[in-house]
Amino acid sequence: MEFMRGINSLHTTEKQNLQQKHEFNFDNLILEEFNIEPSLQSNHETKELKKQVLPSSLASLELLSYYGSRFKRLRNQNISNDNTEICVSVSPQKLSTEEIIRLAGARYIQHSSQWHEIPMHPYGFGLSEEENRDVELAQFLLAAAERVGCQQFERASMLLFNFPWNSSGGSPVQRVIFHFAQALGERINKGTGRRLTLKGCEKNQERELIEKLTWDTSMAVICHKKIPFNQVMQFAAVQAMVEHVASKSKIHLINLDIGCGVLCTSLMQALADRQERPVQFLKITAVGFQGKTELEEIGKRLMSFAESLNLPFFYKVVFVKDVIEIKMEQFEIEDDEAVVIYSPYLLRTMVSNSDSLENLMRVIRKIRPCIMIVLELEANHNSPSFVNRFIEALFFYAAYFDCIETCMKEDYECRMRIEAILSEGIRNIVAMEDRERTVRNVKIHVWRRFFARYRMVETEFSDSSLYQANLVAKKFDCANFCTLDKNGKCLIVGWKGTPIHSISAWKFL
Repeated sequence: MEFMRGINSLHTTEKQNLQQKHEFNFDNLILEEFNIEPSLQSNHETKELKKQVLPSSLASLELLSYYGSRFKRLRNQNISNDNTEICVSVSPQKLSTEEIIRLAGARYIQHSSQWHEIPMHPYGFGLSEEENRDVELAQFLLAAAERVGCQQFERASMLLFNFPWNSSGGSPVQRVIFHFAQALGERINKGTGRRLTLKGCEKNQERELIEKLTWDTSMAVICHKKIPFNQVMQFAAVQAMVEHVASKSKIHLINLDIGCGVLCTSLMQALADRQERPVQFLKITAVGFQGKTELEEIGKRLMSFAESLNLPFFYKVVFVKDVIEIKMEQFEIEDDEAVVIYSPYLLRTMVSNSDSLENLMRVIRKIRPCIMIVLELEANHNSPSFVNRFIEALFFYAAYFDCIETCMKEDYECRMRIEAILSEGIRNIVAMEDRERTVRNVKIHVWRRFFARYRMVETEFSDSSLYQANLVAKKFDCANFCTLDKNGKCLIVGWKGTPIHSISAWKFL
């Protein structure tokens, strides 16, 4: 059985190295919501269902155990070794989305072979009724994932149909579980060749949703301002860029994903304020794969902003259908320019397309920028094991949904737009395989190994960059929840201790 194998990598260095080697081998990688009713179903029906779907011995639970064991450290809780109940001593503070999932994971492991003996709500020590329901709901989800991992699709379907689906709201726990259950349903469809209908489930189109949000400037700016991750990394990135071109008067920023141009305006402001060595010109080249008209409109807005700063400015669009078409000559780089490359979340889209990724890296190496800033999601969603991948994604997205709920509680439309995009990521990770699975986020240690092939060396962020990042984080009401940590020379931005993003800086030997 799959659910207990292959996760010793989180406990032994040897297996960690093996996992990293597999992740590094890129060549092998070819809005809906619901409300929970007061009870999922009657105790008798639930006990009978649990007896049918849960085996007496489970395989591959060690990754879940790793996550579940962190619950005690996060909340100073005592998870008992007793086989009949978990003793939880929680503070009156409401549990976070991820803590609910962790508690469910710990509970699921502890009673995996005796689940049919557990009463419906055994953890009422300090937990609210909603938290009790959410913990149980997460246990059902984990059980369904384990059944899917064992290709026991009928049993998984029985668990999925326990969820009372509708689109009228729900806690962030319920919403993230809904999206994972929706993706599991689609995977079951693929495995059985039959249609499984979950009420209210619709497929999300990630590309279309991201593009729509990006070009909706007002909405994109609201999202940028509400979530601390974006601004924290933006200010750290701009500070690093300014420091590495301090002695240069001709500066060329190659932006591999310009978005709505917010980072560019920050960089322009910083350069315009520079007194010691005035900027002769700033050139920005935006690389685009779709939305050529929108990219040109962004250029017009940036030109207007540069004029207001009295900053000499040039704007250029390199528009290609695919990354594999990018060539160095398209950037028209002059000998006396200081080139900066900014890569926000582009490389992750090419993990499954090694030809495009390697073409881009060869072009960048020829350009030899004075600094390259890389933003990526700090997550492992590339495991060949479905269950491992499911568990990693569940805890990652639980933290992200918790952040969105906290930061955008009053901005319903923005929250729904972002959750729709996240939902499509969940769907791709859980429901897809082989070349259809394009969402393959990997952690910074994997990127370090990959960049080493191109003789790239990581450079540390200065104290000023770290100061800027911390200063921005503290301006948010949720400042205590946005965590900043160092991993080697890079900066990890997280939510309540869970890594979410990495920002790293690179030079070429």
